[in-house]
Amino acid sequence: MAKPEQVLLIEPQHELKFRGPFTSPVTSYMKLTNPSEKKVCFKIKTTAPKKYCVRPNSGVLDAKGAIDVAVSLQPFDFDPNEKNKHKFMVQTMIAPDGEINMDSLWKDVNPDNLMDSKLKCVFEMPVDPAAATAAPQENNVDASPAIHEEKSKRIGDGAKSSPKPTSMVESELMKAAAEVKHLREEESSLRQENLQLKEELLRLRRSAAVAAVDSSAPILASGTAVATAPVPMMYVAFAIVMALFGIILGKFLL
Repeated sequence: MAKPEQVLLIEPQHELKFRGPFTSPVTSYMKLTNPSEKKVCFKIKTTAPKKYCVRPNSGVLDAKGAIDVAVSLQPFDFDPNEKNKHKFMVQTMIAPDGEINMDSLWKDVNPDNLMDSKLKCVFEMPVDPAAATAAPQENNVDASPAIHEEKSKRIGDGAKSSPKPTSMVESELMKAAAEVKHLREEESSLRQENLQLKEELLRLRRSAAVAAVDSSAPILASGTAVATAPVPMMYVAFAIVMALFGIILGKFLL
């Protein structure tokens, strides 16, 4: 069974471009438009989740609605000779009737009902580094006239585009990137502490086992030295008989 055709209009369609330098976060945008009469759920995935911060990365688009998705590439050492294999996938489905639970929605969906579109990432360095320094905010926007025209339309169309200014979105993305980095550092620290606690617990268990063996040895030795061998019952009976015999004999002699 063939997958259904993508219901959303995605701009750009095939490539998501990022303009260097890449010493600071670089943001690119994709626009999702829902031309249908139904609500559409969307989710954005990437092959390199640690290198990107996407806002929003999922949501629900109303009928005839649109949204701008900001994709922030984290700083890295750019090597023009290294082959880039980063890709993004926009997964969508027709929203079910009633209340939508985003947590369970994507877990329970039938894969045959999913629609998806893929975009590859393209890294570009500016021809003139001075130009990039003079206009750092433009290093993440496609320079083609069609994209500039589309960007102007987005600014003029407040009902169909994201209501937040670009500077606010980029500020939030930078904050989110810093928070992600901090959480990863905390995760690494907690893992190290967990390993140390496990090693300490194992050491304590070994020490307790050795102490138990050492403490039991003197008791056994002492018990062996102090304990008196039991008197056989035969000797006890013989002693009683001899005592009685002595008493009887004494009476006859008297």
